[in-house]
Order: sequence, then C-alpha cells, then structure tokens
Amino acid sequence: MQWAFLLLFFFKEVMSLFFDLKTFGARSALFMENEVWTYNKLHEMSETIAAMMSPRSLAFLVCSNTPTSIAAYVGCINHGIVPVMVDKDLDQELLQNLLEQYAPTYIFAEDVYFDVLNRYTQILHVESHALYNMKETHTVHLHDDLALLMTTSGSTGSPKLVRQSYENLRANTASIVEYLHLDETERAVTNLPLHYVYGLSILNTHLAVGASIVVTEKTLFDRSFWQLVREQEVTNLGGVPYTYAMLKRLRFFRMNLPSLHTLTQAGGKLDPELHTEFAEYAAQTGKSFVVMYGAAEATARMGYLPPQDALEKIGAMGIAIPGGTFELMDESGAVITATGTIGELVYYGANVTLGYATSGADLARGDERHGRYETGDLAQRDEDGFYTIVGRKRRFLKLFGKRTNLQEVEHLLRQHFGEIEVACAGVDDHLYVFVTQEALTSEIVPFLSAKLGLHHTALTAKQIAEIPKNASGKTVYRDLEQYYDV
Repeated sequence: MQWAFLLLFFFKEVMSLFFDLKTFGARSALFMENEVWTYNKLHEMSETIAAMMSPRSLAFLVCSNTPTSIAAYVGCINHGIVPVMVDKDLDQELLQNLLEQYAPTYIFAEDVYFDVLNRYTQILHVESHALYNMKETHTVHLHDDLALLMTTSGSTGSPKLVRQSYENLRANTASIVEYLHLDETERAVTNLPLHYVYGLSILNTHLAVGASIVVTEKTLFDRSFWQLVREQEVTNLGGVPYTYAMLKRLRFFRMNLPSLHTLTQAGGKLDPELHTEFAEYAAQTGKSFVVMYGAAEATARMGYLPPQDALEKIGAMGIAIPGGTFELMDESGAVITATGTIGELVYYGANVTLGYATSGADLARGDERHGRYETGDLAQRDEDGFYTIVGRKRRFLKLFGKRTNLQEVEHLLRQHFGEIEVACAGVDDHLYVFVTQEALTSEIVPFLSAKLGLHHTALTAKQIAEIPKNASGKTVYRDLEQYYDV
C-alpha cells in the first residue's frame, strides 16, 4: 500500500510537469464555437478523468477532436497513465484485434460507440464521453519510462505500436517550439486528428507554451471551418500533402485570413509544384511556409526546412531539428560523406522512441533504439547540408497523411478474399492493388475504402496477367510501376 502511495505521489509531482496547466491559469486554452475553456478548466477536467484511473495502467483513448478528449489525454500523461491513441473511425473488427492484443484496463470514448464496450463497466460520464473499466482483471506491466503508445499504421489496425517515453515527448516538444518560435500568442486549429503524431504534436507544443487551440471536428470542406478560422483568429495551420492539394482546389490563395502567419506541412513529401506555389504565396503575403519531416518512431519531428529557404530549396526536406542530427548510410552500413549520394537516412536524437510493441507483453521493454533511428527513407544531401527524400527502402505509403503498411494491406485482402494473388504498391496518396482475378477488381476498392477509412479516390484495383516475381518467388514490386496511371 505504501509503495502504491509513493508511486502515485511520484507521478503527480514529476509527470505533471509535462503539462503544467495551472501556470497559465485563466488564460484561454481551448476555443469552441460557443464555449471557451481556460487552462484552469482544462486542468480541472483532466484531473476529474484521471482520478478515475490507476497510475501506470493502460487506457485506450478513442480520439476525437473535442475538448473532453483532449482533457482525457492530458490527464493520462500527467498522472502516469499510458494512453493508446486510437482512431475513432477505426473499423470495429480491427479495434477488437487491438483490444485482444493489449487488454487495456480502461477505454475512453464518445457516447454510444463500439459494440465491444459491453465487456466494460462505465465508471464515469462527462461531456458526452464515457470512461469504461474492464470487467475482468488483467494487468500488463508497463516500463517506468513508457508514456504513450501511437499506432504506426492506424487505418489497418496493426497491433504494432510505437512506445514513446516522457523524455521523448519533452525533447520533441521543446525542439518544435524552438524552431517554429511558438509562444503564448499562437492559436492553432484541430484540423488533424489526435491519433496522428502530427496532430498530437500541435496540441503538445501549444499547451506547453500557454498558447490556444481552436477545437473542431469540421473539415476544410466546411464553410463554417473557415469562418471559425477567421473569427477565432487562427495564427497557424498544419496539413499533410493531401491538405495542400485540397487547399489549392478550395482557392485558399484568395482567402482573407489576416491572422494566419504560418503554414506547416508534414506527413509525406509534398509535390514540388505545390511546394513552389505555397512557398511563393507565403513570400508574397509575408507568411512562413515550413516543410517538415517526421515519424511516430521519432515522437513526431526529425527535420524541417526553414521558411527562409522554402523557395530556394524546392523539394527538400531540410535540416535536422534542434537537438537532432542526420547521417546517410550506404548498403554496407558505412556513413556517406559525399554530397549528392543517395543513402538511407539515419536520425539521432533524444526524441527517438523506445521501440515497437506488438502485444501487451512488449510494454515492459525499455529503450531498444538508444537514440538512433534508421528511417527506411532514401535521401541525399546537397552542398549546403540540406536533405531531400528520394524514395523508400521499406514498403510504406502515406495516404492522406496516414502511414500505411502495404504488407498489412495485402494481409487484410487475403483474409477477406481468400488466398488470392495480390500485390500492393503505389505512390504517396495513391494505393494500387494488383490481382490476377478480374472479378475482384470491382470489390477491392469499396472494401478497402470502408476498412481503412480512406476515400475511394486514393485507391485503384487492377487486374494483370500475373504478379511479377523473381527466381526465389518474391514479388518484384518495381515491375508494377509500369501499370500506374501516370
């Protein structure tokens, strides 16, 4: 009993330093359409939710862009409760798979949500959200450093999670605050989801400096979203490549947004033409356009292109964030020092996460990366020390900002359609599925669209005579590029 009290005291006194909300007191933290939460109100709500959970327990946070969902996250981090950030639109079957792998003690979600919640007992209801406690007693051991679990391929419901530490969160938050020059005058908007490291990093950085956030679940396509941006005087807007493609279609360059001074982009490489157009717009209007590079495995951010270089370095990802370093490695593992030579990009920094988990048992493991992360991205460095991503070593795509594991998508298709001949490939924001059975092509896109929560325009299914393979029977994915619609 004394040990449990000391543990609770430790996490109240030490972990609460991450979100020191009381320091900002009556300052406005969260803006909604008809309500404003001060930092005091956010603190009180986060304490109410966290008080119902035991320190060093595992909780699934089914994320929504609501103030109560934000309060639940803050309460967990401040009290040593380890949240798993779950996409609220995740397919119920895929959520069930995650629950079976990790058996969390708690689930926090909006009212009337997943059917699986009948296995849990509701212990708190607040602001149209509910906290559930698992009926069966099942406790996983959590490493002392473990703070947060993020999905690597959220839309596929993969059991592989990234284990992030308190030090990872602190280091990356401080670095982003520094290079984006964030302070209490900033105001962001939640147009990106909290289960996505980019969206969560915006929340972390703004709360860390006493800034404010406009909280909404409206999308860029809603007129009321832009009305909210204007009325609430949003100062910075973040987006993935798809966001910027849509902004152009929405005639963003003609919008009157006098308070907006910074645009940030991450979640995949931006098309050079779009990069050019937004960099030119920023230069002409006195705004900053900041291209960024990151991954869940590095908490959020690893690199950025300073806004003053946005026009000169079109297509580049930039330089390492403060406190981090990059190097390039050839196929033999030797460091590449020459400029213009392609190699795998390796990152070093305090924000490199502990490692992966694929089941509850893995949550007891400590730091397995020791500050070094092999990104799997191929890059080259120019004579000024700026890095440009030129390809991927491993089989992932960024689909509207969601990193999607193509091997897992193939597995989903085989599970649903049987042992079919299938190969997945593509480019960022577009996934191609190749099969040898023509009858399946009409079924694959609607299936994946529903299963992964992606718009059908991001998907193409094609029938080909045979899946190209090498002598050892492995699929030669490069040979599929000839079938892309260019």
